[in-house]
This record gives sequence, C-alpha cells and structure tokens, in this order.
Amino acid sequence: MHRHFEEELSELKQKLLSMGSLVERSLHQSIKALIERDAQMGLKVFDDEEPINRLQIEIDDRAMRLLALQQPMAGDLRLIASVVKINNDLERIGDQCVNITQRVLSLMHQTPISPLIDMPRMAAAAEKMLHDALDAFVNRNADLARTVLESDDTVDHLRDDIFQELVKYMSAHPEGVQAALDLLLISRNIERIADHATNIAEDAIFVVAGRDVRHHMEETSKEK
Repeated sequence: MHRHFEEELSELKQKLLSMGSLVERSLHQSIKALIERDAQMGLKVFDDEEPINRLQIEIDDRAMRLLALQQPMAGDLRLIASVVKINNDLERIGDQCVNITQRVLSLMHQTPISPLIDMPRMAAAAEKMLHDALDAFVNRNADLARTVLESDDTVDHLRDDIFQELVKYMSAHPEGVQAALDLLLISRNIERIADHATNIAEDAIFVVAGRDVRHHMEETSKEK
C-alpha cells in the first residue's frame, strides 16, 4: 500500500509539472505576442487553454482520491494540499494569459504605443517569478521561494509607473486612448500573474518548512 501511495504521489507531482510547463509556455507566448505584435503567437495561447483546463481537473481528481483513500501523514498531507492550491493558481495564470492575448489582438488594429513603457520589464519579472516559484516547489527550495515574495514589490512598482505614464499619454494623445486602456488592462493581468506566482512560492515554503507565510505570518511567528 505504501509503495502504491508513493507512486500515485509521484504521478501527481509529474502532472503538476506538466501543468506548470504549459502555463509557462502560454505566458511566454502571450508576452511575446505583445512585444512583437505577433498575432500568430497569440493564437497559440488559445490552443493551450483547453489542455490546461483538462489538466486542472485531472490533478484535482487525483489529489482528492489520494486524500480520500490513503489518509496521508502530515508531510504528505501538506504536499497534496499545496498541489491543489498551486493547480488552481496555475489555471488562473492560464486565464490571465488568455486575457492578455485578447487585448494584444485588439492592439493589432490600433496605432502602436512605442515604446511599451516598462511593460516588457514588468512581464519579464512576472515570468521569472513564476519560473522560480515552480522551481522552488519542485526542488523544495524555501530560500528561492522567498526571493519570489520579494520580487512582487518590484512588479507592483512597475505597474504604478506604467499607470502614470499611460495616463499622461492619454492626456496628450486622445486618439490613442483605446490602445492605452488595453495596455492598462494587460498591466493588470501581469500583476495578477505575479500575485499567483507569489501564492505558489508561499505554498513551496509551506511544504518545506510547514509554515504559513501568507499575510507575513512567518515574520509574526518569529517575533513571538
């Protein structure tokens, strides 16, 4: 029974890795479509939406079956619970990639805003956060996960800078208001992706250290 459980747990983790790879690809493609104004690249994101949704359901089903039938001990229980949460965050990131692509396709019909303010930098930071968060989870690296938490502030600051620049642009270029609004929405999508990457990093720390660091709970527990 124990060996069977370990095999099932390994398969669950492999499915989550597949999900992570698909979502990372969608994020990269959606951002590349934005920066290069490449509609074909954007359409690839839509192709990944259904496989991501199918994987989410399969991972949840596998996790629930393990919880119901195997009665895992504390460490494995934390892992399975975290897989369920990370699975949800990855699916949400996939949705944000679709949203970005929809806005990118809208931008194709408008005069481009050049350069794209700090959008490429913000997107690169969010991509790295997602990659590092997944890497931290796979390799049980709490220190790497904590760097992801710290990076969230960088993305938030870039979002604020982009907002201010686009508001100025709209004031000076009324004809470019729709394009600027699309970019504002994309910056919001990227910010949410960074938030989901932060959630994944928090779950990685929870699996490794057994500490809940949401809402700075780790710092609070250290002060007591």
